[in-house]
Amino acid sequence: MAAERTQDRERERDRERAVPRIRLDLPRERRARLLPEYDPEAFGRMSERIARFLGTGRFLVWMTLTIVVWVLWNIFAPGPLKFDEYPFIFLTLALSLQASYAAPLILLAQNRQDDRDRVNLEQDRKQNERSIADTEYLTREIAALRMGLGEVATRDWIRSELQDLLKEMEERRDLFPSGDTRGRDVPDR
Repeated sequence: MAAERTQDRERERDRERAVPRIRLDLPRERRARLLPEYDPEAFGRMSERIARFLGTGRFLVWMTLTIVVWVLWNIFAPGPLKFDEYPFIFLTLALSLQASYAAPLILLAQNRQDDRDRVNLEQDRKQNERSIADTEYLTREIAALRMGLGEVATRDWIRSELQDLLKEMEERRDLFPSGDTRGRDVPDR
């Protein structure tokens, strides 16, 4: 009997070793990737900074100064010191490269701004809906209060009713003057 239990335990251990159990409540281990990972938000923030810089006057001044220095250097510098020997082909290549990178970066920045605007617009729309719902609720409550106040006795109304009652009592007193009130508890019959 003990030998059977020992064998059963060994079989269970062998099964556990043979097939690893997959736990659904634990995250899987990360697999090695061939391509490096990057944070798309960090890339987007960097591209927005570059796009903002490309749209400033500072960038235009620096680019203009660079081109002027480039052209003057390649015109007036001695032959061996010129780095753009052909008629400014390297300058054209550099400017084309800058433009080819600037356009997608600017588009990426615009797309990110559009996404932010869309989210802000959605939040504003929801806030407006809540404000309208709150306003409608308050309007209904004020109307209910007005209707309730219409049925409440006000100070002026009570005064006027008391004055009317007082006048009526004085009129009765004038019509029915009271004489000797002794023995009035007994009916006249």
